[in-house]
Amino acid sequence: MPERVVITGGAGFIGSHLCARFLNVGYEVVCIDNLSTGSKDNIASFLDRPDFFFIKHDVTEYIYVDGPVDLVLHFASPASPADYLDLPIQTLKVGSLGTHKAMGLAKAKSARFLLASTSEIYGNPLQHPQSEEYFGNVNPVGLRGVYDESKRFAEAMVMAYHRNHGVSTRIARIFNTYGPNMRLDDGRVLPNFFSQALQKKALTIYGDGSQTRSFCFISDIVEGIFRLCRTEYHDPVNLGNPEEISIKDLAEMIVNLTGTGAEIAINHPLPDGDPQVRKPDISRAMDVLGWKPVVGREDGLKITLDYFKKKVSEIH
Repeated sequence: MPERVVITGGAGFIGSHLCARFLNVGYEVVCIDNLSTGSKDNIASFLDRPDFFFIKHDVTEYIYVDGPVDLVLHFASPASPADYLDLPIQTLKVGSLGTHKAMGLAKAKSARFLLASTSEIYGNPLQHPQSEEYFGNVNPVGLRGVYDESKRFAEAMVMAYHRNHGVSTRIARIFNTYGPNMRLDDGRVLPNFFSQALQKKALTIYGDGSQTRSFCFISDIVEGIFRLCRTEYHDPVNLGNPEEISIKDLAEMIVNLTGTGAEIAINHPLPDGDPQVRKPDISRAMDVLGWKPVVGREDGLKITLDYFKKKVSEIH
């Protein structure tokens, strides 16, 4: 009998790629999503498969799944600033109540559990690069606190279930990720830049563009998550690409890749609490998982460009 995985947020960006990965290695996949930020388009190719099941459901409510479950991946949550600033209470609820309900499912089914946490755990970091031992610099009452604190609470919940109920848990702290299945209106920097460049609009940079990010291609992140699922390692693990780039340099790279000659508009006001630096220390992932990113930035961006070209053509 094949193993069975439940993926909350499975119609979202990373979640849909995880659905594909687990189907490809022979799992039955139960995808749960309320479609508030996910899309059925991301899972359309799976819907007629006998080993794929889609349940439209808000995971802040009791989660019922018939039959055995071997693994629960909790990826339900708005993840871009545009989404979680628009849905602040829903974001807090899915990080708290949603994690509680997903953990309850794992406990009831004696299933392994993985939480999708985030580099936002570290806030606007005073340590660079960020290792898992760093506790972060988070403003709980700032605008971004709804996402940051929901994930920090979720991590505490997961460890409480691990320590007090013996649930086999894992925590993936995921840094900036990109690739196909991102929404054009996602609000994060790469979809913004691609969308603007392909429509020959000025690329919008907030602040002076010197702030940095570290972007990891989706296939690398999925591989890291898959490997983490197969370990018995319970402390948080950073997953991301330590190759750092400034936002201004990224904008110039996107303009060159698209060949559209789009302009770059700098000095829009920096959003509240926007981190100045972001770079993972992946020593733990390398040691525990034997994992590091293998897709180069230019190769990943070319694949993503092809995807966004199709998305832009659909709206024109």
